[in-house]
Amino acid sequence: MDEPLLRRDLLRLGTTEAEIRAALRTGRWTGLRPGVYLETGDERLRFASTRHATLVEATFPTLAPGAVVSGPSAAVRHGLPVWGVPLTTVHVTRDRVSGGRGGPRLRVHASPLPADDVVDVRGIPTTSVARTVVDLARTAPFETAVAVADAALHRHLVTPDRLCDAVLAACGRHGVGRARAVVAFADARADGPGESRSRVRMARLHVARPVLQHPVLDGRGHRIGVVDFWWPDHGVVGEFDGLGRYGRPGHPGDNAADAVVREKRREDALRARPGVRTVVRWTWDDLDDFAAVAQRLPRAA
Repeated sequence: MDEPLLRRDLLRLGTTEAEIRAALRTGRWTGLRPGVYLETGDERLRFASTRHATLVEATFPTLAPGAVVSGPSAAVRHGLPVWGVPLTTVHVTRDRVSGGRGGPRLRVHASPLPADDVVDVRGIPTTSVARTVVDLARTAPFETAVAVADAALHRHLVTPDRLCDAVLAACGRHGVGRARAVVAFADARADGPGESRSRVRMARLHVARPVLQHPVLDGRGHRIGVVDFWWPDHGVVGEFDGLGRYGRPGHPGDNAADAVVREKRREDALRARPGVRTVVRWTWDDLDDFAAVAQRLPRAA
């Protein structure tokens, strides 16, 4: 993949200021930040995470030695989902007790950085997964931090014990109580930010705790599928539809009608199983006001 276009390199190789301005004005190039550009059709511009990852890679070489990518920037580099946090600012930490500073494009944190908290990610020093999760848990909204912690556990990038150790190491730092709550709530079975957010909303609205990722078998013992949420005492299946109205990714050659038919058959098969009384579905939009969905789910005792 091509490196980002850097203004200093462009000028050194003969591109003029006027040509740079023209490329930006006509939309040929898109600026990641002043002095850093990508071709407008570059795939890395499609998603906030890939855009931010590119911004980190372009920014890091300009920093003085000792910087370690941290916080949301580290989460992106570890491939963790960062929902609900702006990705316009690169975050780094320096191993010192004071001297942090912030700006619209670069935020420098000052904090102790033991050697175990720093790993190499594709040639750039980055806080470890455990340290990254706990740093975000101390500073980010609870739902965001839970989504990151769930993903780190689900992908086997960190263990629960390692997260607990990282919380203990953070004692005395701002927000460590929130980090402790996030780590206690995190669950490796949650498969994606939508399911993580759903779990948080359920807990806040006093929904009974579900079983996550429950396999459902047909009468011959063949797996029908794995449901996102299951309340066995109530016979309720819960499904988070993270890809729009018709749910999961289509098969090759599928159209919307194919997806509808496939999901209808799957849901009919679920409803036909002994013990399944109802299937409740919700989408991203429903998470913003989850109360109506929560009323259809079992209540906590």
